[in-house]
Amino acid sequence: MTTFNDNFLRACRQEQVDHTPVWFMRQAGRYQEAYRNIKKKYSIVDICKIPEVCAEVTFLPVNQFALDAAIVFSDIMIPLEPMGVNFEYKPGVGPVIHNPIASKADIDRLKTIDPAKDLKYTGDALGILKKGLNIPCLGFVGAPFTLASYMIEGGPSKNYAKLKALMYNQSENWHLLMDKLAVSMAEYLLFQEESGASALQIFDSWVGILSVQDYREYVLPHMEKMMGLLKTKTNVPIILFGTNTAHLLQDFRKTGPDVIGIDWKTDISSAWSDLDYSVAVQGNLDPTLLFGEWSLIEKRTKVILDSIGNRNGHIFNLGHGILPGTPEENVRQLADYVRAYTSRK
Repeated sequence: MTTFNDNFLRACRQEQVDHTPVWFMRQAGRYQEAYRNIKKKYSIVDICKIPEVCAEVTFLPVNQFALDAAIVFSDIMIPLEPMGVNFEYKPGVGPVIHNPIASKADIDRLKTIDPAKDLKYTGDALGILKKGLNIPCLGFVGAPFTLASYMIEGGPSKNYAKLKALMYNQSENWHLLMDKLAVSMAEYLLFQEESGASALQIFDSWVGILSVQDYREYVLPHMEKMMGLLKTKTNVPIILFGTNTAHLLQDFRKTGPDVIGIDWKTDISSAWSDLDYSVAVQGNLDPTLLFGEWSLIEKRTKVILDSIGNRNGHIFNLGHGILPGTPEENVRQLADYVRAYTSRK
């Protein structure tokens, strides 16, 4: 029987590890030839909703790169569909919402989800993965703010003017929407944990557009509520990640995660020190470096690892997801290098 590799979980708890655990956000995706072959037959939504295909895609990078954690293949928009959000994925654009939120009536129309029924396929995929993996598998959701940004803007945005207008001018409606999302996403995460996820990640990809003052007024209370709902019902590690969030890391810590993801623009060692080493950290190589020569990737990776030293509680990752077109061999070499360089056996 294969021994279970719990390096990732130990790092989340800031315990001693055999080597710095490594996994990558968006580690299953378009940069992989094997994934592109599967995509010829199935859409993203199909892959997310067919448990056997979802598990197959989730296994791809694990088998290819011998990583220390898997993450169930899905998308942050998936749990919004049973809430009544009508969206599609447009190539080169991303998710486009056909019924964006603009008023209290729109928020009131959002349905309460029952994850065990409405999102059963994710649970079934996690069950398959739990049986087949010898490493932890993460479940995940989008954070309320990031989901709200899509729901209000109708898709990706450059200035988030519609979102901020609603947030500032309809504050009561804003808080109503954020509360609905905080509760729904907490329940979905708990369902994923019950189905086999050994850790949970919350992606707040776009919250970095807010000032500290706005974050504290419009987001922090909802993140504290969401984290509180999780912490009362599960003790699996919870990771909170966002981009362009160096100014928000102290407030991230206030929400209560076990691990904070650091984006590539921030010095991870300094950020961890500023957090008083009170949480584990994850990150944070620039994803675009993987398009460079191996000598440069190795040099920059070594800088990150050396800045951390042997302090317990570091999970190596990129500062955001792997980008389409990334050379697969560079991903392989990076994972191998981190393991070998940090081996403590």
